[in-house]
Amino acid sequence: MQHPIFEYLSKLEQNNNKIWFEANRKEFEHARNELLAIAGNLIEKISVFDSSLGQLEPKKCIFRQHRDVRFSKNKDPYKTTMSAYFAAGGKSSSSAGYYLHLEPGKSFVGGGIYSPPPDILKAIRTEIYFNGTNFESIINDEEFRNIFGELMNDKLQRPPKNFPTEFPQIELLKYKHYVVSRKFDPEKMNSVDIESFAHETFKSMFPFNQFLNKALTNVE
Repeated sequence: MQHPIFEYLSKLEQNNNKIWFEANRKEFEHARNELLAIAGNLIEKISVFDSSLGQLEPKKCIFRQHRDVRFSKNKDPYKTTMSAYFAAGGKSSSSAGYYLHLEPGKSFVGGGIYSPPPDILKAIRTEIYFNGTNFESIINDEEFRNIFGELMNDKLQRPPKNFPTEFPQIELLKYKHYVVSRKFDPEKMNSVDIESFAHETFKSMFPFNQFLNKALTNVE
């Protein structure tokens, strides 16, 4: 039996228009409430090992279903995904956090900091410059690598400005994002199993996020 979230998203993918959406709003609200319940339980579980989340409200972690089509060639009005981001301040936070992405055939859990602004990216690179051995020990840990593999591989061609090119761990400074992810297939899982998988993954990610958030304390 398919999870209600995926049952809804599969239908939305075939009927991505306002008339269908409004006619089936109750089904959307049911799927969204399922996600809110998952989010609430995950906040509680994550907060046990990562107190930086504070008293997060689930609704502040859930991304809206409507797409911003102003600058996109794709004019479909609705996302065919449901997702949530758990970090201090919620989904709009600039802190390293934990991401749950539910999409038929393309679900994953991940985290870190995606596409940080220049000041945050510089702070992360500076933290790695002074504590590169510590960062390497986190991302090269056997369990971490078995779960996540490599960091998201989007890097500069050349070393970033204002860092010495002879720095032994210069490759670690070239990343444009500091993100890891793990694919999974939750479509026939129940909510408890989805939560358990995400919780286990997020717990393994905690030292990585902790390092990144420590770097953010030095943002100028």
